[in-house]
Amino acid sequence: MRAVIIGASKVAVRTAQLLLKRGHEVVIVERDKECIDALSGEIDCGFVHGDGSKPAILRETDPGGTHLLFAMTGNDQANIIASLVGRSLGFQRVVTRIEDPSFEHICLELGLEDIVIPSRTIGRYLADLFEGRDPLELSAMIRDEARAFAFVAREQDEVEIRDLQLPESSRVICIYRDGKFVVPRGDTRLKSEDEVVIITHSEHFNELIERWAPVAGRR
Repeated sequence: MRAVIIGASKVAVRTAQLLLKRGHEVVIVERDKECIDALSGEIDCGFVHGDGSKPAILRETDPGGTHLLFAMTGNDQANIIASLVGRSLGFQRVVTRIEDPSFEHICLELGLEDIVIPSRTIGRYLADLFEGRDPLELSAMIRDEARAFAFVAREQDEVEIRDLQLPESSRVICIYRDGKFVVPRGDTRLKSEDEVVIITHSEHFNELIERWAPVAGRR
């Protein structure tokens, strides 16, 4: 498989090393030429010099032949823009790294479901570890054909959950309302701006994306 990584942060470089070790092809996009020169002697992967949020630069990385685009710079806004550009160019899947959790809601509204927030992930892991819980329990349960999907409710979604007309093998498992976690019932009525999390079969994932993709993000 082939991955393109925007930004040569420590996490990005470590991710590239792991992917290369597992036999995957990796291309790193970095705007700092000196950084590329230093890394080229350490990592056996492709490099593209330039701003990864620019369409002309990302086109050089072969979007159609790439399985996954990681936006991993140290700037949240740059990562969001690069992710949107990457999606418009046809990358099969886009992962967006953000440091500020307040951008998560915006990412969801823009249709960027694959979001990585390092501080939250590490903090949750350590808190769960402290309380004797297994942080990997949920990731072990959602496997095989199961997928998690999240969207931000709009005015037309302000109905009871049982009236959402979801595909078969799909259920709303929780919502986040005003930043608070809520376990809903069938008669729970959604409100605009609720963040809704669905568990679904993989065969219905694209159907959900199409239904709740933002109008500006449709291709």
